[in-house]
Amino acid sequence: MRTIINVANRLPVTIGDTIRKSSGGLVSALEGVSGDEFELKWLGWPGAVPDSPEEQQQLDQRLLEEFGCCSVFLSAEEVEAYYDGFSNGSLWPILHYNPHLMEYDGVQWDIYKQVNRKFADRILELAGNDDLVWVHDYHLMLVPEMVREARPEIHIGFFFHTPFPSSEVFRSHPRRLELLKGVIGADQVGFHTYGYLRHFRSAVLRVLGLEAELGSIRHGNHLTSLGVYPIGIDSQKFLDELESKPFQEKCRNLREHWKGRRLLLSVERLDYSKGILQRLQAIEKFLQHGQCAKDAVFVFINVPSREMVPAYKQLLEQIVSEVGRINGLYGTIENAPINFIHQSVDFTELCALYSIAEVAMVTPLVDGMNLVAKEYLICQQEEDPGVLVLSEFAGAAQELVNSVVVNPFNTTQMSKSLDLAFDMPIEERRERVQKMRSRIIEFDANFWASSFVNDLAKQVQFDLSPMSVSESEDAIRERLRQSFKPAFFLDYDGTLREFEKIPSAAFPNEKVLAVADALAKAPMDVYIISGRNPEVLQEWFKDYPFTLIAEHGSVVLEPGTTEWLSLNQATDFTWKEHILEVLKLYVGSTPGSFVEEKHSAIVWHYRQCDPEFGVWKARQLLSELYELVANFPVEIHHGKKIIEISSIHVNKGVALEKYAKEKEYDMVLCAGDDQTDEAMFRLEGPQYVTIKVGEGDTRADYRVPDPNHVRKMLLHLVQPEE
Repeated sequence: MRTIINVANRLPVTIGDTIRKSSGGLVSALEGVSGDEFELKWLGWPGAVPDSPEEQQQLDQRLLEEFGCCSVFLSAEEVEAYYDGFSNGSLWPILHYNPHLMEYDGVQWDIYKQVNRKFADRILELAGNDDLVWVHDYHLMLVPEMVREARPEIHIGFFFHTPFPSSEVFRSHPRRLELLKGVIGADQVGFHTYGYLRHFRSAVLRVLGLEAELGSIRHGNHLTSLGVYPIGIDSQKFLDELESKPFQEKCRNLREHWKGRRLLLSVERLDYSKGILQRLQAIEKFLQHGQCAKDAVFVFINVPSREMVPAYKQLLEQIVSEVGRINGLYGTIENAPINFIHQSVDFTELCALYSIAEVAMVTPLVDGMNLVAKEYLICQQEEDPGVLVLSEFAGAAQELVNSVVVNPFNTTQMSKSLDLAFDMPIEERRERVQKMRSRIIEFDANFWASSFVNDLAKQVQFDLSPMSVSESEDAIRERLRQSFKPAFFLDYDGTLREFEKIPSAAFPNEKVLAVADALAKAPMDVYIISGRNPEVLQEWFKDYPFTLIAEHGSVVLEPGTTEWLSLNQATDFTWKEHILEVLKLYVGSTPGSFVEEKHSAIVWHYRQCDPEFGVWKARQLLSELYELVANFPVEIHHGKKIIEISSIHVNKGVALEKYAKEKEYDMVLCAGDDQTDEAMFRLEGPQYVTIKVGEGDTRADYRVPDPNHVRKMLLHLVQPEE
């Protein structure tokens, strides 16, 4: 039986004089998934810090045996810095479009990493190779990558329960790179809405510079799938409560208490993302002009939250002040229009309030899902249901399309929506609620969890084909050992060296030079065969005994010489001036792009452009070029963020074949990463060993994911065995 290790900031337990299991949608959802196929374990902070290691061990053992929970113990200092500080003082504002409220502290970041490492280490202790690890929310964004680095065979899921903001907002966070890299260590990342998925993908494109499809991100030899999974509620728990005698008694009491009044309900955790102040403004406008205002009573339940965070203290003071002011203006001796409750209420009373409220206002400024909307609807009685007024910026608005949808920033519209809600005919109310309630019951929390877990279980570890060269390095090394006259033909950009946004910044770093030093001492001929211009290659490799072939096979510099020789002296290049005119127009209309003119080719670079705009313009350019060059002796190559137009008489395959025949090499290893290298890979013969770097269709025999693997492979091949 496979195990699901469900990893969250807090364990679903409450520790006091006794230990009891917490209730909630996530708990019931995961318990519904476990059964004959899966065993469920929870991993998280228990909310208590035992005084000694012995007491920690005893508590951990008891939690495991009685509740299926495994603990990550945190000190009070860690909780303050990791949870209150970095998670809620830095990440929460960014994720909810409030970068001005973000407070970044380098010490808190270090502790956030430290705590994430604790969680990752505990996962590694518990997880078997076939287990599923499901990590939840922004508190643990670094965990997937940490686990992946140590145990790439483990299936890792990650779910954002919050919104994910636009890339323009998220990129303002000082640790944006590390956070995004941490998350895409997962095999599968889930979101409540497609909009959040789209924003995350955009951040990956623009911040990490990775290529991303609509539903997946490829990075190195790993594929991260993206999916939309709207979370539901524990429907059965509410349905059972609606049939209970305590619920029915509570409904009778509340109806009697507010007899003759029309109840509007607002329930949420106290948070600046919930739009509470805007809601109060809308209510004040309604009280001024609403036809039903004199009979209405507004019950505001704000559950205390993060009371030690200054922004929350200030928000509470503002809310209390506004409630007092509005009650002072519109209240009477018999009635205060707003009943403000700053505490949680028990489940039975909450369900009763949901059931008798004519209107519920769920109008956050931004919210991941907001389950209050679904809880309200499931508690509506068929004979006389209420009306849901819902913010268009709540994730739930994507599903609950029959609610009265409002813009929470437009307080006038919200005020008018209350008139609409109170006056709505009963037939229309029934029709609206019935459609939404049916969906909530069918697609409940268990459906949500099962969907995610089943998709995660089906994820196949991304295997780049053809055969990974790591599986055959020993065979290649043995073939190299037996060769009498071997040669290496190595591309540079994207093969020996990672790409940079500015091409000149991709000079040989220490890692590349270490490989070059090893190759210089090895008993084989080495060719650097690149699209770079001659001057750059000569400057970089003038001290090495390599043959340098520039501009994809146009010119060559033999070892020990200083004069570049043309490999295609009779080639006609008059076509260049026609194509240059077109490329310059695209430079003008595509900020960040530029043209590089070579002896035998012209290249349009768009690596520094907005990634999606650059791809769009590249497709336009390709379409135009194919028509333009129909009668020219040229080839068009769409490479890594470049479009290159070069002579059909000049390519790497021609250059490689020339030297392979002249030198009579009995083994030729060639490696490259893009379309220009396929000319080498198409050569046939037993002497050729061809290696593709990165993804994409290829004729090569083998594949490695990135330049780092190329360098390791080359060192393994040429350095003496220890």
